[in-house]
Formats: sequence, C-alpha cells, structure tokens
Amino acid sequence: MRMIDFYGKRRIFYAISISIVILGVVMSFVNGVKLDINFKGGSLLKYNFTGDLNADRAADVVSGIINRVVSTQITTDLATNEKRLVINIAGNYGLDVKEQEKMDEALKKEFPNANLKLSESSMVEPFFGKKFLTNGIKAILLASFFVVIYVWFSFRRIGGLSAGVMALVALLHDLLVVFATCVVFNIPIGDSFVAVALTIIGYSINDTIVIYDRIRENFKKYPKQSIETITNLSISQSMTRSINTNIAVFISVAMIYILAAVNSIESVQSFALPMAIGAISGCYSTICIAGPLWVSWKKFRGIEHKMQ
Repeated sequence: MRMIDFYGKRRIFYAISISIVILGVVMSFVNGVKLDINFKGGSLLKYNFTGDLNADRAADVVSGIINRVVSTQITTDLATNEKRLVINIAGNYGLDVKEQEKMDEALKKEFPNANLKLSESSMVEPFFGKKFLTNGIKAILLASFFVVIYVWFSFRRIGGLSAGVMALVALLHDLLVVFATCVVFNIPIGDSFVAVALTIIGYSINDTIVIYDRIRENFKKYPKQSIETITNLSISQSMTRSINTNIAVFISVAMIYILAAVNSIESVQSFALPMAIGAISGCYSTICIAGPLWVSWKKFRGIEHKMQ
C-alpha cells in the first residue's frame, strides 16, 4: 500500500492544531466562558403549556428580562402527554419575586395562546454547582491518568511511558477542540461537556491504541527500518479504519443534532454538536498528532531503532 509521510508533514499538523487552540483562547475572551446551571448554580423553572412554543425564543425573552445566561428545553410527560417548558437560569443567586413576576408576564405576553402555568421552581446552590464542576474535572483527570497507565504497561516494548504521554497530549488536544467548540457556539459548559469529554477520550484513545499496536507489530517485521518509516507505515495501514469509524460516529451524532435542533431540545444540542466536532478532532489527532509527536520525542532522545 502507499505510505504517507505523516512525520514529514508534522509541522503542518502542529500548526493547524495550535491555530485551533489559539482560536479557542481568543474566543474565550470575546464570548466569555459560560457555565451551565449544573456547574455555576442558579434557578430551574418549569412551565406547563399547550399548543406550540419556540424554546429558543422563550430563552431570549427570559434572558432579556434578567440579563443572565438562560437555556430552555421542551419536554413531554409520557404519562399525561403534557408539554413542559424547562428554563435553566445560571448564576450565583436565585430569582427574586419581582424578577420572576416580570419573567412570567413577559413569557405570557410573548406566547398568549400557550396557557403557560408555572408548575415547579427550584434553585441549585453555588456550593453544589462548584462541587459538580470539581467532580467533573476529577472524572476527566482520572480517565486521562488511567489511559497513560494502560498505554505505558501495554506498549512497554516500544517505550510505553512516552507512548502514553503522547497519547495524553493528543487527548488534551481533543478536549481543547471540544472546549473551543463550546466557546465559539456559546454553549454553556455543563454536564454535557463532561459527557462529551469522556466519550471523546474513549474513542480517541481506542484509535491511538490500534496505531501503537500496529507500530509494535511492524517493529518485529521490519527491525532495520527507521522509527519514522515504521510509524508512517503503521498510521497509513490503520488510517482507513480510523476514518471510517469516526465518519460513522459523526453521521450518527450529526443526525441527533439535526433532530434536536428541529425539535428545540437544547440539552441534546449541547451534547451532539461538540461530540460531532470532537469525533473529527479525535480522528485527526490520532492520525496526525499522536504518532508524529511520539517519533519526535524518540528522535530527540536518540532512540531510533530499538524497542524498549
């Protein structure tokens, strides 16, 4: 088969990745990093209604009244078939009586035929929001740590620790891409972000492990070949599998996003869009980042041919 020189093109790949990361940082200052109610605290209100109602328009109305980050979702009670508008208001404090009255009045004025009726009102304290955020970060860090340990042990014959660290760098790249997606598209960082991050870690490391396994096999077959040749060959042999797998994931998640957008299910959209872009990033980092980075480290250490 035709072998692609991924290592020789590494500077192009690195430049693309650095540009994406810089874009995320810049947009963080431009748009700001928005935390969802689960991580920041805030209020949760549920309205029963009849007929049709645009959830995005409802979010704009509420946000205009209270000047805070608002997300909305429409759900249906499967038992009673009753429609419900769920309003999430992030913040370090709840709603006072006047704000709630103004919001209630504005919603009923905007949707006069929806028969809106407040059915439930609750608040997430900032203490619990901070705890949820801390636990989410811990989950991502633990997953990353165990990935390094697993790769270190499984591929110790080709330098397991360096392979694990470079796999971790590729995973960090994917997480930064997902973060940049949330910032660019103004998606609040919440439990959906943690779910996407953990899912992307699983998909991305699976592809990376396949390539490392092929590198290990090719070292046995071609012991006299240079490390960059072995890596380029291994990536080329595994590339079609990685691309096909991630295309399938992307199409599936993209369909979920489209259906969620059509039905104004914002919580699903906040998961599906970063997940779809994260799938592309995971494929890219596996093929173009992890392997070339590993070879660069080996050559820097002067380890060209031998397996450890």
